[in-house]
Amino acid sequence: MIAGPLLNREMLTVPRALRHHLLRIGFLTACCVLLWTAHHITFGLKQTLTVGDMSRFGAFIFNVLCGIQLVLVIGSSLMLSAGSVAQEKDRRTLIILLMTDLRSTELVVGKALGSLLSTVTLIVLFFPALCALSLLGGITVPQIVWVELLCLASALAAAAWGTFVAYWRDKTFQTLAITVLGAGLFVGVVEILVAALGDSGLAAEIIGGLNPFRTLGAILSPLTAQPDVATPVAFAGNSVAALFGMAVVLFTWASLRVRIWNPSRVVHFQQEETKEEAGRSAAPTRAPRPVWARPLLWRETCTEAYGKKVGLIKGAYFVVLGLCLLWVASSSADSELLLGSLSPAGVAFVGLSLTALLLVNAQAVTSLTSERDGQTLELLLVTEVSAKEFIFSKLGGILFNMKEVIAVPLLFALSMLLRNSLPIDAFFYVVIGFLALVCFGAMLGLHASLSYENSRSAILNSLGTMFFLFVGIFVCIVLIVEARSSYQMQFVPFLTFIVGGSIALWVSLTRRNPSTALQISAATLPFFTFYAISSFLLGHSIPVLLSILATYGFTTTAMLMPAISSFDVAFGRSSVSRG
Repeated sequence: MIAGPLLNREMLTVPRALRHHLLRIGFLTACCVLLWTAHHITFGLKQTLTVGDMSRFGAFIFNVLCGIQLVLVIGSSLMLSAGSVAQEKDRRTLIILLMTDLRSTELVVGKALGSLLSTVTLIVLFFPALCALSLLGGITVPQIVWVELLCLASALAAAAWGTFVAYWRDKTFQTLAITVLGAGLFVGVVEILVAALGDSGLAAEIIGGLNPFRTLGAILSPLTAQPDVATPVAFAGNSVAALFGMAVVLFTWASLRVRIWNPSRVVHFQQEETKEEAGRSAAPTRAPRPVWARPLLWRETCTEAYGKKVGLIKGAYFVVLGLCLLWVASSSADSELLLGSLSPAGVAFVGLSLTALLLVNAQAVTSLTSERDGQTLELLLVTEVSAKEFIFSKLGGILFNMKEVIAVPLLFALSMLLRNSLPIDAFFYVVIGFLALVCFGAMLGLHASLSYENSRSAILNSLGTMFFLFVGIFVCIVLIVEARSSYQMQFVPFLTFIVGGSIALWVSLTRRNPSTALQISAATLPFFTFYAISSFLLGHSIPVLLSILATYGFTTTAMLMPAISSFDVAFGRSSVSRG
């Protein structure tokens, strides 16, 4: 009753799509491959396993799967909920919904819950897999139940935030950027408040429960979370209730403001001019600005093509930089290394870099989808703008508009260099490798927007590729660190895992623009990424840099060439001459 017909429509149409069934099959297949890989890495060719060995393995793989599940749930909920509403705005169909008799709660809650169907499917699929792991030992049923409830509450809170931002802001890039940065800032503020209040106390417990990752750690390690209890029991009721309460607050606020925010004041319909109005000449309000010889590049860099609030997004990102610097400064020199290789400064740099790459990718994919949905792409196609000028103007505008975002990780690396915590040669390796990944993220966004006519599909494909690439790298690092064996012993168990990644990347890159270069990129990028990870954990910097430059640079070029050569064909500008 609260969600209304919007949720009913999604429940009827989503299961009919083939991708819904492929998602379930692919997800279970990926879980099985991950289990098989982790088993062979952990035990190798050992045949005789004791109860203790199986119990430790069950606890280890349970922790890995729960961490992956929570990251996937939160990430997919944020992107799907924000993208669902942003698509309605870009296509001007939200105005039609506002003209109906739908209640505000149906517009807000219905869109949010409708976007959660795929995420809830993943949670439901995870439950029997985790229950099967409990047969190995080292896992209790309350842990499984509370992990699933925590994921469900986190998904609802993330969807509420994404829907709130999407109804609030007009531009798709603003929506995606504020959604991602807002979620990161929220977790950072929660941790700052917990550190200020102390780990003990009711207020710290309630506020700390708003961070699902902190709560997940307490569920997975009840002995560490409850050192003074004789028989610790996994419990996350406070966190689940707090996240559900936050979702209700966001839904209520968005429902009260949805018809005030929308339609936007900048949306207007041009009325037909009367004869008297047409005869009168309106005085210009200001002198026209000079336009460059490359008008599309001028529009991308010198106008507010992506909204007037982009500066606030960049300012929020600099706030994140300040929080990271404070966290690193407060960390002791003998702090525990993450995964045995990353210091607190390294963790902060990785977080800033991944956020920057996601923002650059979001800017890239929305730079073209906004043209298509705003029906301005057709105007560009009838002009004399060449394919080369179009693509390079878009890339130049992306990098120019995101220059502050790109500079933040570089400034953080420079601060590490000035504090003598990063050698000069490693600093240059980091800068060059990061810039190569920035170019890859920008080109991937344009490639996805050229390959998919549906804006939502393009955004989800582009951001999803970046997101799953990061998750896959993190999982590889965790498994390699757990194995502690030689490179040759690691490569064979990882082979199936790598081949699966190559197939997924092949589908993502060659959907509408197949080419031999893209097929080579899809086949080689996961292999060289695994080699770069292994070299990084061994402390070899130059092989890491060369692997990144060779594979990601080649993939960027492989996506750039079809974008230029097949541009006219992709948008229907070419015509076949008739004899």
